[in-house]
Amino acid sequence: MRRSSTALARTGPVAGGAPASWGRGVVRRRSQHRPPAGPTREATLTAQPTTALPARPGPQARVTVPVPYVAQPLRRFLATESGSASLLLAATVLALVWANLPGGSYDAFWHTEAGVVVGDGGLTMSLQHWVNDGLMALFFLAVGLEISREVTVGELRDPRAVVVPALGALGGLALPALLYLLVNPTGPAAAGWGIPMSTDTAFLVGVLALFGPRCPDQLRLFLLTLAIVDDIGAVAVMAIFYTDEVSVPALVACGVLVAVLAGMRWARVWQLPPYVLVGLALWGAVLASGVHPTLAGVLVGVLVPAARVDPSQRERLRLYGRALAEHASPQRARLATTAVRATIPANDRLQAALHPVSAFVVVPLFGLANAGVELTGPVLRAAATSPVTLGIVLALVVGNAIGISVAAGVALRTGMGHLSGTLRYGHLVGGAMLAGIGFTISLFITDLAFDDPVLRDEAKIGVLAGSLLAAVLGSLVLRYLGERLPLCTVDDGGNGLPDLPSGPWEDPTTTR
Repeated sequence: MRRSSTALARTGPVAGGAPASWGRGVVRRRSQHRPPAGPTREATLTAQPTTALPARPGPQARVTVPVPYVAQPLRRFLATESGSASLLLAATVLALVWANLPGGSYDAFWHTEAGVVVGDGGLTMSLQHWVNDGLMALFFLAVGLEISREVTVGELRDPRAVVVPALGALGGLALPALLYLLVNPTGPAAAGWGIPMSTDTAFLVGVLALFGPRCPDQLRLFLLTLAIVDDIGAVAVMAIFYTDEVSVPALVACGVLVAVLAGMRWARVWQLPPYVLVGLALWGAVLASGVHPTLAGVLVGVLVPAARVDPSQRERLRLYGRALAEHASPQRARLATTAVRATIPANDRLQAALHPVSAFVVVPLFGLANAGVELTGPVLRAAATSPVTLGIVLALVVGNAIGISVAAGVALRTGMGHLSGTLRYGHLVGGAMLAGIGFTISLFITDLAFDDPVLRDEAKIGVLAGSLLAAVLGSLVLRYLGERLPLCTVDDGGNGLPDLPSGPWEDPTTTR
């Protein structure tokens, strides 16, 4: 791997009184990809004197240089999704075991009616629908928040960096749907064409975490960006093609509430309660309109402001802090707390509070409520020859692998976009196969697409089998071909600087 490098020169006295006799020292730092433009953080690097010149007595020189900020919100997002995958897997296994116990307690429990009734009115749904229509709105809210943040200040703000994963996502949306329709061209089964279009981010990141450092950060970033674009497409498909009857007055109310959210974003309202209240009203309006209410979560998430606050505004924090230190009072403490909150985007604050709940509570509950399917001999034999099951497995495994790899490869070869770092075609193909892990949204669309419980169970078996097969094949490709195929990116070393001679701060035998 080529390394990025930063040159540090010292020609005057060293801080702390020690004289400096070095001409030029070089400090290297490893980098796998070009860090995104944006905020920087100060890092203190220790520069050791070169062996060619004698070291003078005194403390080591501590040189402070700006190091590009590697998006910590993105790393927190990946870490949370990785942990969520373990809980989701456990919930899936528990659902399968529970659904195959005698007595039918699984279906009886999740079809229990619950709700809120006030006088002659109220809202009552089964427990499964409360999870799918209510709690899953929080999941899609987290998705919308991540989309908004990435487009505004994250990895999606650079059009050329987005082109490759975006085109890959389009290939991963289109080809699986076409392959499914080739197997199920007509009849009730054809309604399931949207099932294999989605990638499960939690399981995807969880599988990548098993590879540790052997999996390049560029691949994680590529697949996360692809999953975000994929989620946008899946949500659009649900809103357009899986909506039955529509109430025009309720849709008008939805439009008004969305306009209110947009106005709040334009006015830079930074308090969270107004967004929460309008979001709850929007969820009720979308539910009444006939469109799936989880769409409200996406709309709220996209419209919550994610723009960074002007750094000059943060200087006011020192004034509030100094005033509080000089004279502590409840009023000054409240003002200081309010000032701190105002300097952090509403998107970041809401995502910090919501994403763990979504990942560790909502998604596992969804898996528990929807993954349960009877795996008896007759059911498995019927699924083995069912066009629905076979179509979903084919679409998830083959459709995503070919669709994503070909579309992303064309974008790279034609120069439409670029990927930084040392990503190889083995990584690209293996990642495309892993993108065939479609679980959460695939099961979600299954319930929207099929009313027949037989077709629904066959589809769920197809999702489980296809996702497992995609995870195994993708892992094998990454394990055995990841580092062996040619580079599909130009390794720019992270900052465009040429390689410099090795120094005592880095063992040259470790480079390659």
